[in-house]
Amino acid sequence: MPVSTARVATDRPARYAKQLAAHMSRRIETSFSSETGHGTLVFRAGTATLEAQPDALLLTVEGEREKLPELEDVVGRHLVRFGARDELVVEWHRDNGETGLVHRNDEDAPEA
Repeated sequence: MPVSTARVATDRPARYAKQLAAHMSRRIETSFSSETGHGTLVFRAGTATLEAQPDALLLTVEGEREKLPELEDVVGRHLVRFGARDELVVEWHRDNGETGLVHRNDEDAPEA
């Protein structure tokens, strides 16, 4: 199954993974273990895994090729919103070499 990954630099990866799983649990099946730092999000279109490492949150989405952008968007958009204060950036890399979506908080960007 096609995969897209992102490494999100942060000094609070477990906090963000837990927050993302808790938020998404209102609509989908989720899990997160503070002990292992691993979590999953189960969507109709595919799955996402969360892995808290010492200096980053590793994200992986897996689904049909045409559903990857949707999965990247849902996971990345919500995480960036939670991490606005820390200016998190989620840059997806697809396993076929295509460039994935990039999410960042642009609220402070100057207006044209």
